[in-house]
Amino acid sequence: MNLAIRPMTPADAAACGQVAFAAHQDVAAAHNFPSEQPSAAFATQMMQMKLQDPAASGFVAERDGQIVGSIFLNRFVPEIAVVGPLTVEPGAQGRTGRALLEAVLAEARRQQVEGVRLVQSPFHIRSLALYTKLGFEVREPLLLMQGTLPEAPGGAAAVRPAVHEDVGVCNQLALRLQGLQRELELRQAIDRGMASVAERDGQLVGYTTGIGLLGHAEAETTADLQALIAASPTIMGPGFFVPTRQAELLRWLLGAGMQGAWPATLMTMGRYQQPTGAFLPAISM
Repeated sequence: MNLAIRPMTPADAAACGQVAFAAHQDVAAAHNFPSEQPSAAFATQMMQMKLQDPAASGFVAERDGQIVGSIFLNRFVPEIAVVGPLTVEPGAQGRTGRALLEAVLAEARRQQVEGVRLVQSPFHIRSLALYTKLGFEVREPLLLMQGTLPEAPGGAAAVRPAVHEDVGVCNQLALRLQGLQRELELRQAIDRGMASVAERDGQLVGYTTGIGLLGHAEAETTADLQALIAASPTIMGPGFFVPTRQAELLRWLLGAGMQGAWPATLMTMGRYQQPTGAFLPAISM
């Protein structure tokens, strides 16, 4: 059978959504984890949203004219891009995933991206092997946390809604702790009323664009990050990723009754700075 890779179009959304749903269901069932895609309609809607995003570039894989996989490259800051989701029809495994990944890496080079990142499901050994072969390195083990957010510990930093006047200080904090600024995401979160900042002794010591899969957080200390988490009015989506090497933070969440739903791994290629301080990555980290 002939395999062809081409740019994704709006007309492909439903077929790509069906493939994505089937792929996630297959992997989740094999390892007894909840699926990241609760329905084909959810997966299709996500494809449609990605297609409307000017920072995203989508590709599909076709075999004999039938869509059997898809992938996106998402430019979340000018110099860094994120791969995902990459999904392949369960019956179309083979070189399909590799061909799709090579297509987005070629697109990243065309866009002169300095670093590429992705979040991988570690129980999916095939994808771990593929990403490693093509140059990605494991950076952070993650755990998706679900449940009721705990109360802030005593003496926590004060938390308030973020305003656009905070962006400059937040940029400086992110640049120092993570090596990059995420101003666009922060301004969008402020406009949606989802962003907040933590202050201690009159100094801004942390911020978040929302606690959830699509939000990220940066803080000077674990205590400052705890304050941001506890002050969140809700969890956006099915949960939020916690780097498991932040043992103090993870113990606090588990001790408060929150549960780990499934593991994941942050992998990168090219430019990357080891984070300092305390942080929560977005799935687009």
